[in-house]
Amino acid sequence: MEKQLSITYHHFDSIDLMPQADQELVAAAREATKMAHAPYSHFRVGAAARLESGEVVRAANCESEVYPSGMCAERVLLYNLQTSYAEQRIEALAIASDPSERECYPCGACRQTLLDAQKHQQSPIRIIMSSAESATVVDSAEELLPFSFKL
Repeated sequence: MEKQLSITYHHFDSIDLMPQADQELVAAAREATKMAHAPYSHFRVGAAARLESGEVVRAANCESEVYPSGMCAERVLLYNLQTSYAEQRIEALAIASDPSERECYPCGACRQTLLDAQKHQQSPIRIIMSSAESATVVDSAEELLPFSFKL
């Protein structure tokens, strides 16, 4: 039996066309790239999450000499939120990189972790994947990983 999969997303050719709250979240993710520890790849990634309280929390990627012990910005952020802000839901999460010529999309492990966080909080997480100029937005982590791992 053949089935079809459809994914809904929003694309903004300019960050300036996004809602103000999303623009601010992208700016926080860009700022977080400055905290990255990326001496090997020189690819600095920042992530910022807006919680239901309105608070914005940031994190960055961390590399290690003993690869693959490094951690992507998204997972650094999500694991911190799940322990330090466990009582608050994540409304939106933005990802940015430096260099930023192309939009920054989460790796497979981060996509699963985003989906795990969404399942845990029982509400969707808006994901904003940005470049210096543009952004692609999905309204739920499920859009990034339609065939997810389930226990």
